[in-house]
Amino acid sequence: MKVRKAVIPAAGLGTRFLPATKAQPKEMMPIVDKPAIQYIVEEAIQSGIESILIVTGRNKGSIEDHFDRSVELEQTLEEKGKWDLLQQVRSISELVDIHFIRQKEPLGLGHAVLCAETFVGEEPFAVLLGDDIMVSEPPALKQLIHAYDASQKSVIGVRQVPMEDVSKYGIVSHGGQQNRLYKVKDLVEKPDPQQAPSNVAIMGRYILKPTIFQMLRTIERGAGNEYQLTDALRRVCQREGLLALDLKGERYDIGDKFGYMKAIVEMGLARKDMRPQLLAYLTEIVRAEHRNEERVRTVI
Repeated sequence: MKVRKAVIPAAGLGTRFLPATKAQPKEMMPIVDKPAIQYIVEEAIQSGIESILIVTGRNKGSIEDHFDRSVELEQTLEEKGKWDLLQQVRSISELVDIHFIRQKEPLGLGHAVLCAETFVGEEPFAVLLGDDIMVSEPPALKQLIHAYDASQKSVIGVRQVPMEDVSKYGIVSHGGQQNRLYKVKDLVEKPDPQQAPSNVAIMGRYILKPTIFQMLRTIERGAGNEYQLTDALRRVCQREGLLALDLKGERYDIGDKFGYMKAIVEMGLARKDMRPQLLAYLTEIVRAEHRNEERVRTVI
């Protein structure tokens, strides 16, 4: 069956970005002038997804508001003749068919995906996490859909990361790569670097069969006393087989503060309206740093 539906879990508390996320969902933190979650939604649309379920939690109402109509704002922009901005604002609510469901307790990623069972039904579906923004052609999710269409097996998106960073990710144990595909042997959630089976890390993109829900209903709480999607995927691996695709493209880890700043700078440089000023500003910063280093050497 065609992959038509996507699930975007967005119920996390965003503690790594406190105090910024005390009253604002981390998914609504801007990358230049768009909230992070809009980049994820746009990737899904560009990959052929027709319907999206966003799993939210308490204090996440601004996500729903962002993808809804704002009649008062549209009226104000129309009265002021700001037609470009009016089109941008209106287009957000017309992107795709978006639904919302609330995860009533923070019970982990596995539980958040389980909340989507009624929405998904008996179809294969995509899961996109908001901590990784992927910029590529074709989009990262579309790369996974192609792999699923060819294999009819659940597929997860992966990239190699430095060994010192493996404790931040779900890590794949595999038997080698062929045509960018790994045959997954096992998965480990956030292992110590000394115990990690590889440096192949899950990048928050998945194409899953609906049988995942049966696995999610029967797993026990794992790391962090939460229901981990990785634990359910281990059962998929054992019973049905599981593939991992090495994703092409630029990846920004916006769950990390430096990764977030990198995304802002590089995505700003990719914009024609911002590149000249931003590039000149960054060049001047580098020159100033070099001047400071020369002064220090002179003093020493």
